[in-house]
Amino acid sequence: MVKAVVFDVGETLISETRIWSRWAERLGVSHFLLMGALGGMAALDRPHSDAFHLVCPGVDLVAEEAAWERDDPGGLRNHFDAGDLYPDVREALAAIRAAGYQVIIAGNQPRRAYDALVAMDLPADSVHTSDGWGVQKPDPGFFAKVAAVAGREPGEILYVGDRLDNDVLPAAAAGMRTALLRRGPWGYLHAERPRAQAADVIVDDLHAILPALRLM
Repeated sequence: MVKAVVFDVGETLISETRIWSRWAERLGVSHFLLMGALGGMAALDRPHSDAFHLVCPGVDLVAEEAAWERDDPGGLRNHFDAGDLYPDVREALAAIRAAGYQVIIAGNQPRRAYDALVAMDLPADSVHTSDGWGVQKPDPGFFAKVAAVAGREPGEILYVGDRLDNDVLPAAAAGMRTALLRRGPWGYLHAERPRAQAADVIVDDLHAILPALRLM
């Protein structure tokens, strides 16, 4: 029986639309161009950083990010805040928690994302990031950390995310139950792949998680 539900962050809880739009403006390219390049990388199973090099050859992302911080120290830049939450997040997480499930947030995020997520005061028992743990998905060590902070056996955990490669497949390999969220470019593309059937459930929004839990 599932006793804990663990949520990925990017394109699961947080819409990355504003982040990518601000990056396009920073690089001086159209939103459409960068978004299209990102979709292409998702379809080709290439890292999203390749999209930046495609639309802006030779760009040094580390140097560009540092320059961006100097130019706009008080701005969001490539960060997120509560305005980037998907509309279903608070209500869905609250309902899952009220039903007696432990709710945990854990995704591949930099350390600063921890502060942003905590500041949102989401209905979750704890928040964790890959940088904080020193290990990131799809490394099995990440999912070992998930089980440890939950204090549960892997089979008692449902991991919810938008990707097969980073979420569903490695979580299932760790012995967890999984939900593939059809949200964002990776979510829609991955839900069409044969390996999506490895997920215990495929859902279109977070409101569908609680009814699915009742069937597990």
